[in-house]
Amino acid sequence: MTVSDTRTLADDRSGDRACEILREGGHEIREREIVRDDRHAIAAVIRAAAANPEIDAIVLTGGTGLAPRDVTHEAVADLLERRIDGFGELFRMLSFEEIGSAAMLSRAIAGTLGRTAVFALPGSTAAVELGVRRLVAPELGHLVGLLRP
Repeated sequence: MTVSDTRTLADDRSGDRACEILREGGHEIREREIVRDDRHAIAAVIRAAAANPEIDAIVLTGGTGLAPRDVTHEAVADLLERRIDGFGELFRMLSFEEIGSAAMLSRAIAGTLGRTAVFALPGSTAAVELGVRRLVAPELGHLVGLLRP
């Protein structure tokens, strides 16, 4: 899911890249959509996806910064039942190695909602490449296995 007021599926390079990396890792993409930068809209889409038994994980890109419209972190944080604090910590550490101190401005977050894993990453293609390739894709199968009954 891409969080943006300006992107469409036709020009969403970060979302395209996330899907490519996940497929390369053997994961199936069940749905793909753009949701506007609105806390309630983001939460509604996450809740609906988490209620779908065919969806094991939700990967969001965009809206994790500190600009006034960046509300993805709050929308996700409000819904998580269990946080995966190491995700944000590792993302910022890896990001620091690439971009320096600006990494501290990222509010990447992950956790679980019911039996669904939820990951929220910054919207830049470089951030998606880093987070999905280095963190999400390698551990997703294991995490999903832990969440299944």
